[in-house]
Amino acid sequence: MLLNPSPVNTWFERISIMVIVLNCVTLGMYQPCENIDCTSDRCQILQAFDAFIYIFFALEMVVKMVALGIFGRRCYLGDTWNRLDFFIVMSGMVEYSLDLQNINLSAIRTVRVLRPLKAINRVPSMRILVNLLLDTLPMLGNVLLLCFFVFFIFGIIGVQLWAGLLRNRCYLEENFTLPSSSGMTLPAPYYQPEEDDERPFICSLAIHNGIRSCHDVPARREGGRTCCLDREDALYRQGLGLSPEPLANGSGAGEAIGLCIDWNLYYTRCHTGSTNPHKNAINFDNIVYAWIVIFQVITLEGWVEIMYYVMDAHSFYNFIYFILLIIIGSFFMINLCLVVIATQFSETKQREHQLMQEQREQCLSSSTLASMAEPGDCYEEIFQLVCHVLRKAKRRSAALYYTLRGKTPPAVGGRGNRRGGGKCERRASSFQAPKNIPLSTPEQARPRLSAT
Repeated sequence: MLLNPSPVNTWFERISIMVIVLNCVTLGMYQPCENIDCTSDRCQILQAFDAFIYIFFALEMVVKMVALGIFGRRCYLGDTWNRLDFFIVMSGMVEYSLDLQNINLSAIRTVRVLRPLKAINRVPSMRILVNLLLDTLPMLGNVLLLCFFVFFIFGIIGVQLWAGLLRNRCYLEENFTLPSSSGMTLPAPYYQPEEDDERPFICSLAIHNGIRSCHDVPARREGGRTCCLDREDALYRQGLGLSPEPLANGSGAGEAIGLCIDWNLYYTRCHTGSTNPHKNAINFDNIVYAWIVIFQVITLEGWVEIMYYVMDAHSFYNFIYFILLIIIGSFFMINLCLVVIATQFSETKQREHQLMQEQREQCLSSSTLASMAEPGDCYEEIFQLVCHVLRKAKRRSAALYYTLRGKTPPAVGGRGNRRGGGKCERRASSFQAPKNIPLSTPEQARPRLSAT
């Protein structure tokens, strides 16, 4: 851990964060549906920025590999976030190579959305936060296992009680027939409140004690008026040469008195059909669909409508099931997950703080230069390596110059000795004791002080 980070490292990190933010902006401005061939100026500018960002990330990866090495515990691929960066760069390389060969692979393009994750590794506080959340996964696994058993029990109860009941619909009577010469047709094989089956009329079988029955089917309405004719009235009117449904044919008299056939009178037989509510998505026919319903209930989204469906088909007291499910699933289980996350977060944060404190104390208490030289960031290591190479090249160039000129090169460090060595010698000589005065030991000096 570096107590005083290098200015070069700080500025490079800021540039990296700015590039990542620029990448987020370009990804948000990308519109693939408007210009597929990318012939507009906007699309070409975004592609140029994307290429620049990819080159920056690739050079950053190469610099890290040179500074840290590739394989090993403390090398580049030894860190999880570096492996993520490596995967992003390699996927971008595959994408650009396929573009050069006119091969479009949209699945690889989706890896671009992982580029903003590089900011986590750049911001220390964000990285610590993510690591803390990752530490909570083992305990969250135990909580999720408990949730699975609870939902499994509720799912089995739902399947045993209500399997197939949400398919109940009000069908026509078994002996219901229409003369072929009448030309009349039924609106639907079973009663539907609306044209679609999103909100079906679910009835209760005779063996159950549900709230709704087929006798509760309301009268048919057309044109804002309630129909008042039955089948016999329609056949009688047809025998007199009148239209069986004058309202449907637009007759003025029919519109005045609402003369249309109330077909809903004949949907009196509750029978199990073939469709469930919401396009077969809401049902308890098997454990998988039961889990889907349970998940929707614990999210508190549309659970009242599902409860009414079950109460209409089976029993009024089925609300107890949903109340218990909401209390256990929505309140208890979710809060249990939050408690586990908060507890583990506090413990991990305390452990990280203690570890940082120990490292700081170790660095401050050490007296050697080697112990204080903790390994820094890769950018600082690269900067130090470049400085070392330049100093070494300067010394070799000077030695080659003096060799070609036939002169004797000065001693290594002589210049430094003249600057710093002389000062040290003068300081040391100023603190030397006179030769004629004997040095007194602490035991001899103590009586002198007491005597004075």
